[in-house]
Amino acid sequence: MMLENRKALVTGASRGIGKAVADLFLAHGAEVWGLDVREPEDLAERVEKAGGRLRWIAADLGDLAGVDAVVKAAAGEAGGFDVLVNNAGITRDGLSFRMSLADWQKVLDVNLSAAFFISRTVGWDMISRKRGGSIINMASVVGVHGNGGQANYSASKAGLIGVTKSLAHEVAGRGVRVNALAPGFIESDMTAALPQEVKDNMMGRIPFGRFGRPEDVANAALFLASDLSSYVTGQVLPVDGGMFT
Repeated sequence: MMLENRKALVTGASRGIGKAVADLFLAHGAEVWGLDVREPEDLAERVEKAGGRLRWIAADLGDLAGVDAVVKAAAGEAGGFDVLVNNAGITRDGLSFRMSLADWQKVLDVNLSAAFFISRTVGWDMISRKRGGSIINMASVVGVHGNGGQANYSASKAGLIGVTKSLAHEVAGRGVRVNALAPGFIESDMTAALPQEVKDNMMGRIPFGRFGRPEDVANAALFLASDLSSYVTGQVLPVDGGMFT
């Protein structure tokens, strides 16, 4: 039980990587607060399976002022969070010269600005309660290497890496660690919709010869959330099967 008696806030927890992270944290004894734009259809089943240790917050991360207030209220009700995983993210792909301002701004708001404000709110609460904590930001390999047709998404993830490193400097002296994960091609509803030609091209670039699973990322998040990484901060850990080795 690597997270026994700890409380974690996981955004984008209804499916994919976020769900895998929430489930793994629960399996290791944490109380998990999931935050997403809507409740998952199987929420009651998941709460029952978790023995009541799963709580839920329905909030739109695009509403920056609203979500900040919701997170403050949740932190107060929970008695503070020990772990924060900023996992929620969206895409609005398109070539740069055709990308609308709305598609650019929406991705930046949800993927970067919301994660910054939530990190600031939860991080300050961690400091105020003098018990430290771990903040984990879900970046991406495209935030490091870029990707055609994803200028907005790549910018949001590159920005998240910058926030991670800057915030790590600011809060390390107060016992709060801030790190990022950079997943590669992970099996999800989002990647399932890609053309087979794109999938085949991606597979050819992965030395492991398989796409990642949400559980692969969740395992890395567990490491960063637990005491096993107690001397690790300001780092970006790729989870990409060697795609960019």
